[in-house]
Amino acid sequence: MSEFKRSISLNTTIALVIGGIIGSGIFMKPALMASQLGSPILLISVWIVAGIITLFGALSNAEVAAMFPETGGQYVFFKKMYGEAFAFLYGWAAFAVFNTAGNASIAYVFSQYTNYFVELPHFSTAIEKAYTLHIPFVGNIFPLENFGVKILTIVLIVILTAVNYLSVAYGGALQRVLTALKAIAIVLLIGGILFSGKGSFHNIVSSSTSVMPQGWALIGAYMAAIAGAFWAYDGWNNITFVAGEIKDPQKNIPKSLFFGLTFCIVIYVLVNLAYIYVLPIDKMAVSPFVASDAATVTWGLIGGGIIAAMVMLSTLGAANSNVLATARVTYAMSEENRLFSWAGKPQKKYHTPGNALILNAIWTIILILSGSFDMLTDMLIFVSWFFYGMSGLGVFLLRKKMSTVPRVYKVWGYPIVPLLFVSFVFFFLCSTLYTDIVNYQNGTAPIINSLLGAIITCVGIPIYYFSKKKN
Repeated sequence: MSEFKRSISLNTTIALVIGGIIGSGIFMKPALMASQLGSPILLISVWIVAGIITLFGALSNAEVAAMFPETGGQYVFFKKMYGEAFAFLYGWAAFAVFNTAGNASIAYVFSQYTNYFVELPHFSTAIEKAYTLHIPFVGNIFPLENFGVKILTIVLIVILTAVNYLSVAYGGALQRVLTALKAIAIVLLIGGILFSGKGSFHNIVSSSTSVMPQGWALIGAYMAAIAGAFWAYDGWNNITFVAGEIKDPQKNIPKSLFFGLTFCIVIYVLVNLAYIYVLPIDKMAVSPFVASDAATVTWGLIGGGIIAAMVMLSTLGAANSNVLATARVTYAMSEENRLFSWAGKPQKKYHTPGNALILNAIWTIILILSGSFDMLTDMLIFVSWFFYGMSGLGVFLLRKKMSTVPRVYKVWGYPIVPLLFVSFVFFFLCSTLYTDIVNYQNGTAPIINSLLGAIITCVGIPIYYFSKKKN
């Protein structure tokens, strides 16, 4: 990989962290999380807990990023921690599961919110269920389900891929405009709703009138809600992909992750308080467009429409950012693997990672046809957090393997902070897999999302050994 000029300042780095995190999750996941928990207090606590755990993980990764400030992010880190085979498995999972599924799910939200203005065409239930793909030990997939939403999502991915294929400058200019509109949408939501006087702060302490989960069921529900919050906080590690372009990375990477994530935690809590202020937890749980529905209560149908449009632009910005950033990992993998050699060839005329963008787009489209927003996010969160946990564990490994290497930044609270992070990730992964299997056996879930993600990831093991380049 070529060496890039270090031109990204601290302020820009913080903005990249915030911009990479705030996307579609905060506009879609709160409704599902409300239905899982039935309690506004528990809902707010989930956003705080998930934010703190994510911050612990980010600060642990920051120690490694400051040691190896190279373009490629965790792909580079895993080479240092566990060797080339594990690094490839991460790169494969990034391509096959969480990067491409992340792009698909963000764009999917844009298409879902289009239904607020125009009902997209769809097949009858009989036709949707007529064509089924069965995956052994996992479940059934219905490619024709929500077909109008899926087709619009595919069109969006194709357009954004084309924009970034033709020019990095075009993609960057589009990103700046969409980020500004995203900021406007969030300010309108929080300030406009909380100061409207059209809600009630009593909603914050009023739990659902339906039966709330108890005992182990509550733990399972809480972990499921945590997964939704993790999805909304995901994207913080994108800053490591451009570590080779950051000024004074040993200091600016840890600072940007701390300030950026702290800002996002505050914003997410305030946004959820705004939702709850005008939508009691029962109404919030069944809201298909929670951001727009909250705005409709405050400003009427026109306000709801404006916020829906802002949400669409926000998700469009997040999708555009991820389409280009995630292609860098696929591009980097070509150096050591024959399977991805084609993806490592840059577009000579436009000087972009054109082949990697095309390859990512093709697989993203396949994932879009395979399942819904919640299926995609649940699948990618399980796999991505496995690798986040391994990166946290790698901090301990590198402290022993490379004890003499200078560390400008050391994770605060070592060993407690990375240990808490790794322990929570282990518990989260086990409880998620257990809950998914139980729900599938009980017939309450059509597919075991976490197992599907794990299976796709494990396919990378034989691929690595059959396709790696000889040194």
